[in-house]
Amino acid sequence: MPVFQWRQSWDQFRDLEREMDRLLESIKLPFHNLRQQHQFPAVNFYELDDKYLLVAEMPGIVAQDVELTVAGGMLTLAGNRTAPPDVSDDAFRRRERPHGAWQRSLSIPERVHEDKVTAEFSEGVLSVHLPKADDVKPRQIPVATS
Repeated sequence: MPVFQWRQSWDQFRDLEREMDRLLESIKLPFHNLRQQHQFPAVNFYELDDKYLLVAEMPGIVAQDVELTVAGGMLTLAGNRTAPPDVSDDAFRRRERPHGAWQRSLSIPERVHEDKVTAEFSEGVLSVHLPKADDVKPRQIPVATS
């Protein structure tokens, strides 16, 4: 039995995370990066009638720099965001859009046709269409005697 149910609400955990972030930002500590930055890319995952839809925002990324794989119930997005060519690292006073290689793996529902997954990339937004598989019906298994 899966631990995570797809229709289960995790709003309380998001609220807790937001409150912890706010608390940690208000405390002046002698060391930085106590809290990891939010994962890149930001994604929304929807359940529609005949498919699941994942939408990922990827500003500054081109389609050729995105690798998408699906296997074993995991959808993996990977790529590389190049640094601005005319700005040195010393010139940054605030960096909220990091550059370099990135990867994010997300579990997907069990009932997805992995071989029929499609994706499109337009204006910095990746849309991944995961068609739902037919419901798995229980079948009677005859027991043979020897």
